[in-house]
Amino acid sequence: MNYLYDLWDDFISLLFPRLCYACGNHLMRNESLICTECYVLIPRTGYHLKPENPVAQLFWGRCLIEKAAAFSYYSKGSRIRNLIHKLKYSGIKEIGYELGRIYALSLKSSGFLSGMDIIIPVPLHPAKQRKRGFNQSEYISAGVSDVTGLPLSTHSLVRTVLTATQTNRSRYDRWTNVEGIFRVAEPGEIRGKHILLVDDVITTGSTIESCVNELLKIEDVKVSVIAIGYAVE
Repeated sequence: MNYLYDLWDDFISLLFPRLCYACGNHLMRNESLICTECYVLIPRTGYHLKPENPVAQLFWGRCLIEKAAAFSYYSKGSRIRNLIHKLKYSGIKEIGYELGRIYALSLKSSGFLSGMDIIIPVPLHPAKQRKRGFNQSEYISAGVSDVTGLPLSTHSLVRTVLTATQTNRSRYDRWTNVEGIFRVAEPGEIRGKHILLVDDVITTGSTIESCVNELLKIEDVKVSVIAIGYAVE
């Protein structure tokens, strides 16, 4: 029976080729979304093992973060950029979930998540989420939650202002574009908690900074940050 299934799977693959979302090569049998080569070759930052890493340093003097890390380097032509673009702009939501799971396995085994209580994805404005159909950070967060067992809250923090895209803005313009645009909707749910804030890509850190400053208004809250990509030139 397995032999017949494999033949059928091969036949379907000829008619409708399954391609790796990172590199575009054909997926082999038992591969899904990302080919084995890309899984191995996507460069990991290892920042979760280095407390004073470049992502953490990005927020020094700006907001109080316990820990910060990113999975891979986000740059033009990189595999991780291809994956995140397919997630955000082609609606391949499973990519977000899979990337969240992959990163969470490393975070969990390293002890990075020790003492954390709840996962909160960086929210989109409701109008933008309706237009896109989903929040990519929620799918990444769901993958992290699945591996770690940490509860996921998608309603504790909300975005109250619809801002223009951050693309091609200067660091200062990015900061002013997102200042004061978030609000804690469920303070009781996060009071006294260590929050893991999750985003897809960290560039200047302005969006994260705005989220963190709002979350820290609640009593006894701590915030740590992760992202799948860290933008580099």
